[in-house]
Amino acid sequence: MAKPDKREEIVKASLELIAEQGFHGAPMAMIAERAGVGAGTIYRYFENKDVLITELYRELEERIFPAIQEGYAPDKPIREQFLHLSTGLLKYFIENSLDFRFIEQFHNSPYGVACRRDKLMGTKAGCDIFHDLFEYGISQQAMKDLPLVIIFALAFGPILAVARDHILGFIVLDEAMIARTVEACWDGVRR
Repeated sequence: MAKPDKREEIVKASLELIAEQGFHGAPMAMIAERAGVGAGTIYRYFENKDVLITELYRELEERIFPAIQEGYAPDKPIREQFLHLSTGLLKYFIENSLDFRFIEQFHNSPYGVACRRDKLMGTKAGCDIFHDLFEYGISQQAMKDLPLVIIFALAFGPILAVARDHILGFIVLDEAMIARTVEACWDGVRR
């Protein structure tokens, strides 16, 4: 019988290797070696690499969204909701660089295209707090009346760029700079 922690070791090794080497640079044999398991053991938990990658993404979402919603008050004004969630997201990314690097690769790969499309169209259940907030903000005329894909780009493009630059050591994001950055993102989407 497999130890309960083997799956977690496989997930951890996958996250590390994919963040370091990319999807194609992290074959299952290398993941197994990093996890300290036999290559066949991975297939007890994940049917194939595609399943492993999409499952890893789902698990990361399940970690991120509770973290950014800590202390969240959906009855606050739209601006405050946006600032809270976006600040939480930026802080999560800079504190969890492997998660960020995996998610960035995922969203810019064929794996992530369908996922992003489903989120933007509102057809993917769960983890849709930003989608709902943006639709509500547009309907309340608190946010620009633009297609959601543009609102997402205006809101998150800068957040992703500064998170990446912080992780790479090009800038240092302290509390004040995080607040100013997120406020600038709000300025980009507010009406």
